[in-house]
Amino acid sequence: MPAPFRITYPTAIVLLAVSRGFRHGFDIMDASGLKSGTVYPILRRLEDAGMLRAKWEPVADAREAQRPPRRYYQITGAGQRALRDATDRFPGLTRTLAPGATPAPT
Repeated sequence: MPAPFRITYPTAIVLLAVSRGFRHGFDIMDASGLKSGTVYPILRRLEDAGMLRAKWEPVADAREAQRPPRRYYQITGAGQRALRDATDRFPGLTRTLAPGATPAPT
């Protein structure tokens, strides 16, 4: 039987960022101040746990923008529930994203 998924403070920050429209790793890092070595493993664990779903952008879009393809994340119902629980558990969570940070259009 798998161990229950543990929502740490950094995990809660990533969920919050995705719920607020930050959809790919670099945007999440910019908004949260977390490093890539923290963000990307959290994104994988959240996706594996069914709290996020992800899809790759079309390669043509990335080529047109002259960059590698991005993986875009979206919070699921399970992720929304986990985020509500985390907000109760970590009272200052909703103020953790960078002031004035706005998600890039997708």
